[in-house]
Amino acid sequence: MNNFDLVMFDLDGTLVGTAPEICDAVNDTLRHFDLKEVTQQQVDDWIGQGTRELLIQALAYSGKTSEAAVRTSESLRLIAAEFDKHYQRRCGTRSHLYPQVRETLTALRERGVKLAVVTNKEGRYTTTVLDVHQLAPLLDSVVSGDTLPTKKPDPAGIQRCLAQFDVPPERALFVGDSSIDVATARNAGVAVWALPYGYNMGQPIEACAPDRVIADCSALLN
Repeated sequence: MNNFDLVMFDLDGTLVGTAPEICDAVNDTLRHFDLKEVTQQQVDDWIGQGTRELLIQALAYSGKTSEAAVRTSESLRLIAAEFDKHYQRRCGTRSHLYPQVRETLTALRERGVKLAVVTNKEGRYTTTVLDVHQLAPLLDSVVSGDTLPTKKPDPAGIQRCLAQFDVPPERALFVGDSSIDVATARNAGVAVWALPYGYNMGQPIEACAPDRVIADCSALLN
């Protein structure tokens, strides 16, 4: 890790397994509006663009309509508010840290490496998840899906971290679990390592051609 002064991480599917409680909140919302529930696998495959986009996909599936129709629906604001209530309540109830996450972040900090999260998850949910799992004190920066005007795969979040810590791209690493993460890193010109256990829309992470596929976060310490 002497090659990297800054390591940035995705959140869902990379540091924390959050899919079960996201699925719970989605189905809480769908039941409230008498809509068909979705499966855990569907939710796993929808994760990546932020919870609002995931909710839109769930509503389109349950209502047997198009995502475009959901986006323009007058009821979307009401449904999104209901989901917000359920997800805030569910955050931390069935999520878990992946193996070696806390130990790796702690060791990297002790080595003087700057650590950041760059996620498409909305800020209010990001904060709750980080707090529940006591990760916030280990991070130097957090960029959520609504921190900037754009989100991944736009490289703005990574570029913000590079500028904040005055680190050139060749001294930075992004760690994620999806094609979105790989594309974001490529767009920013930084190295990217990928984990195989997260949420990559049902596709093997090797198909995204990251620089490395690692078994867990402890590989960052080798």
